[in-house]
Amino acid sequence: MSGHSKWATTKHKKAALDSKRGKLFAKLIKNIEVAARTGGPDPDGNPTLFDAITKARKNSVPIDNIERARKRGGGLEAGGADWQTIMYEGYAPGGVAVLIECLTDNRNRAASEVRVALTRNGGSLADPGSVSYMFNRKGVVIVPKGSLTEDDVLMAVLDAGAEEVNDLGENFEVVCEASDLIPVRKALQDAGIDYESAEMSFVPTLNVPLDEEGARKVFKLIDALEDSDDVQNVWANFDVSDEVMEKVEA
Repeated sequence: MSGHSKWATTKHKKAALDSKRGKLFAKLIKNIEVAARTGGPDPDGNPTLFDAITKARKNSVPIDNIERARKRGGGLEAGGADWQTIMYEGYAPGGVAVLIECLTDNRNRAASEVRVALTRNGGSLADPGSVSYMFNRKGVVIVPKGSLTEDDVLMAVLDAGAEEVNDLGENFEVVCEASDLIPVRKALQDAGIDYESAEMSFVPTLNVPLDEEGARKVFKLIDALEDSDDVQNVWANFDVSDEVMEKVEA
């Protein structure tokens, strides 16, 4: 899991700086709109919205864009789209299992783009339930290291329900049950520890180790999926060593 998590956080950080920044902003804005529609426009009373706004701010989304999305989603301003969440399951090269979460206003377009991205990159669409059983729904909080040690983070979150703290290089990853995400996030805040993001994720129960060639193929497929405006998140059960990751990034 740590290999996948490390790659995902590094990729996300780079996306905020390169040509994919616009797509990242659009997805973060969509998260805010949906959270406000589902739980109301007040972030103080809607923890999911609070976390969506925090993540957008951490990624330098303009405050005006955030506010407009919050108001659209909460019905305080016209123009909100009827976003639907759809989950697709598939396989990447090497037998890697893939979960694809779409947030779309056009189901047919989303299904088509997911299918095309998979088949053109050596993957395939799978039947519902054939992949999802390999993942558990978890809460995941990403904490920048700074001067923190793993023990600092662990002591802050242990009593709040955290299951593990993983070292991702520049960050720590705190994993907990989905129902404990808010208490864990609050425990970090109470301890004065800053966090990068706090959100629901799908964590694999079994990982497929990849060599350099396999990693390149899987990364290419995930890039193709994430290039779709309808695809919000992609989770996969691969693990890549630091050595392989360095070769791929080079």
